[in-house]
Amino acid sequence: MYKVIIKKRVYKNLMKMPVSVQDIFIQLVDDLKRRGSVQPGWPNYSRLGDEEYHCHLNRKWVACWRCEKNTVIIEVYYAGSRENAPY
Repeated sequence: MYKVIIKKRVYKNLMKMPVSVQDIFIQLVDDLKRRGSVQPGWPNYSRLGDEEYHCHLNRKWVACWRCEKNTVIIEVYYAGSRENAPY
């Protein structure tokens, strides 16, 4: 079981998302807790670097997270529009 930390900024952005996308984000967080940072089953999942990953929640919204090697802590540092994604 992994521990998922969600940054405060992510919570602010979640409030801007439609409820249906918020529900998808919750599913992603559940998958991260159960399976870890590698999530190839999610749409447009990819590695952004050695320890950073992202996937699409739907056509307009994405989530980004990081996990340091040899730890069980995953930090979701961005969830929001694709246009403003930090990659």
